[in-house]
Formats: sequence, C-alpha cells, structure tokens
Amino acid sequence: MNAHLDALTPSIVWRHFRTLCNTPRPSGQEAELVAILEAWADAQGLAHDRDSFGNLRICKPASPGCEQAPGVILQGHLDMVAQANSDSTHDFSRDPISTYVADGWLHAEGTTLGADNGMGVAAILAVLEDTELTHGPLEALFTLEEETSMGGALNLAENWLKGSLLLNLDSEDRGEVYIGCAGGADVVVDALLPGIALRDGEQLIEISLTGLKGGHSGIDIHKPLGNANRLLVRALRILEAFDARLVSYQGGTLRNAIPREAFAQLALPADEVDAAFEALKALENTLRAELSTGDSGLVLSATRSVNHEAVEPLTLDASTMLVAALHAAPCGVERMSADVPGVVETSNNLGVLSLKAGRLHLCALVRSLHDTATAALADRFQALFGLIGARVRVENSYPGWVPHPGSALLAIFNKRHAALFEQEPAVKVIHAGLECGIIGSKYPHLDMISFGPLIRGAHSPDERVELESVEEFWKMLRALMEDLAKKG
Repeated sequence: MNAHLDALTPSIVWRHFRTLCNTPRPSGQEAELVAILEAWADAQGLAHDRDSFGNLRICKPASPGCEQAPGVILQGHLDMVAQANSDSTHDFSRDPISTYVADGWLHAEGTTLGADNGMGVAAILAVLEDTELTHGPLEALFTLEEETSMGGALNLAENWLKGSLLLNLDSEDRGEVYIGCAGGADVVVDALLPGIALRDGEQLIEISLTGLKGGHSGIDIHKPLGNANRLLVRALRILEAFDARLVSYQGGTLRNAIPREAFAQLALPADEVDAAFEALKALENTLRAELSTGDSGLVLSATRSVNHEAVEPLTLDASTMLVAALHAAPCGVERMSADVPGVVETSNNLGVLSLKAGRLHLCALVRSLHDTATAALADRFQALFGLIGARVRVENSYPGWVPHPGSALLAIFNKRHAALFEQEPAVKVIHAGLECGIIGSKYPHLDMISFGPLIRGAHSPDERVELESVEEFWKMLRALMEDLAKKG
C-alpha cells in the first residue's frame, strides 16, 4: 500500500516512511514496528538492542577516518497519535494509513498521517542506510509511547547511550531549530456522582458539538481553535436554566489533542425542550461568531431521544456542581512567556472527558516552560475538583528542556543552514513536550537541538507534511552529519 510514496524525493526517506504508514503503530502498540526495524537492521548488518522498557537502539560504526568524531544520537519516537474523523471506519490497530498528495502536501484519508514523528524516524533510518554519507559513530534511538505518556523517554535506561550530541528530529517547522521545550503533567480526575431515576414528565435529549479542526495541544494551543469540551460545557450551563440533568458525556479521545467533538445526553422537563433547543441554536450562532474564521465548521445540534427506564441522570445538585467545576477549569493559554516573546509559557488542555453511570473521568494535560508552573496549575485542578469530592492525581510528569543558546552544536547547525539556504534558522523554544528535556535529565552532558520538516495539523485528521520541506530537511540533516564528522 502507498506505493506512490516511492516516487517522491528523497526516495531513501519516503521508502522508509511508506513502511511506517503500512505498519499500525498507535501508542502502546509499537511491537510490530520494532520487530520490522530489528529485522531491517539485521539485513543491514547493524547492531541493535533494547532497554528494559523496549526502546530500540540501532548502532552504526563511524565512516573510515571519522572514528574520533563525537558520537551522534539520532532520536525520534515510533508511535503516532490515532485520530480519525467521526465518519471514518479506520482501525488503527490493524489498518495501514492511506495517503495522498495534494498541492505539494502529503495527507491521510480521514485520519492522522503520522508524520509526527514518522518523518523523523524515516530520516534516521535513511541515515543508517546511506552508504555515501560520511559520519562519526552513530546511535539511532527510537522511543515508545511518546504521544500518550512520554513513557519511553521517562523509562530510558541510564548509562546506555554513548554519544555526546543528540539530534531530535521531532520538530515541525522548516527554517527553525529548537533549543528548549515545555515540560508537562497529566491531571486525572475521577469521581462517582449520585444519580436519581428519570422523573415523570422528563424527556431525554442528545446534544453534540462537532465540526471543529482540533490540533496539537502544545503547538496549536494559542491558535483561535475551539475546544469541544470547553464549548459543550457552555451549552450545559445554558441548559441549567431549564432544570436539565446530565446523564452521560463523551468528549475528546487524547489528552494531547485539542478535542474536535463532544456529545452529551441530558434529562429535562418535556415542556422545556423546545425552549432549550432554541437556546442551543442561539448559542451555536454565538459560538460561530466568536470562533469566526479560526474554526468556522462548528455545529451544535440537539435531538429528542427515546426514554429508557434504566437511565439514571445525575441529581440536579450533582449535575450543577459538576458543570460548574468544568466551566471553571483552566483551559487554553494560561500565561505567555516573559523571557521568550511570542511563546506560550503555561497552558492546559481539557483533553478527555467522560461521564457514564455516574462515573466521571477527566484527563487534562498541563504544560509549562517552568516545572514549578506546571505543578502550580496541576494543583489548581486538585483544589477545584477536590471541592466536588473527586479523586485527583497528577501523573506522567516530565521536565522541560532548558535552552542553552551558547550550544556548540547549535552554532554548527546555524552555520550550515546559512550556507545551504542563504539565511540562518530561527532559533526557537517550543510549547510542546519534546523528549529532549527528559533525555537530558538522564544524560546531562548531551548537547541537543531539534529540527524537522514542515508539518501542520499534527494530532488531528488534518495532519499533513510539505513535500518540499522534506527535501530541505534531508539535505540539512546529511550536511550536518558530515560537518560533525569533521570535528574529530
């Protein structure tokens, strides 16, 4: 499948990306891909091993005469975000990603593409395969479960990697190089809320909020995008005027993707349904006006549903209390950086929210350039949802990557970029959870940078990668590898 990728250039990169597209690899299900890469390494005559978590390392000796060059670690993550449009039947556990080219970009058919971080992984494999490239000692590090928990990096073996330079290939902008990133933590909220049987004269209704673009909860958090959970909670607040009681809720599928869709079932007095529908229609117009062209596809709809005796809505007090807490929860940009102009410092994404049979579950992702600010915002969640008796825990915390503008590796990158493209790259700090901060905490001697091709819409079915930027990315990576080989 995806044979058309073989006709793209550079073919050595796209051939490996085709393998990634054809191999299902959602987070936590990377075993098949790891086995394929190990077999490929054996065929190439390259040594490989895994740490106790399952992270894969493939090693390639230095080119003759370059044995004394600094060791380079090429790093990327094997997993991808599994997001599909609601009308898609794609099964990420078994189906390959179907791709197509349009207007100079590679897209997927109704799903995430996996260019994050598939393009970086494909480029690393291409470096390992390239017999004409002059390089020093190489280690290719492929981590697992980056998209769901940073598990691979957090559990990376210590005293395993030998190199002194690390190239993370998980960035998404051409002409830019990253030297710092945000840290983060998952905030998980669980509660069992009281319910009471459907009353005589009450009617069940279904409401849905769909049509949003979604996006990456780090690099897209400052954009004028709607968060389906945030917006549908506004609808729930409006329906409180009609004594509506929440029955069930489902919004978002990943804590690091801005939710595109959310759905709820409620019970309210039958004689209030028509007025409630009118209020929701008015809210739909309001939300469309607020989002404007930033996220213009919003659809807020409501229908009557069949009453069931087994349905037990929350009590009115519990429903009101829950909706109030959700409405007050931090969402989006909390603070912009005072040190790095134009960069988000602290944010939160209301990523996954569900209510079923009175059981509430919420998973939010807090990010910040300052680990103390991450902890402080997470603590606000604990305080807020503690007020409604919920159990709140902070999980999968990971450190940020502190920038080092004086990096020798950065200077070499800048010089080569200027020579190739007649301009120095923009040096950036990213509001996303690159693995560099975690890896750097385990290997503090490493000099690190991150760069990649132009990717847009990551973590959403709109994900795409610009073909021309992949050629530039590969050209830059090869040239940088040869420059570093000369340092011996």
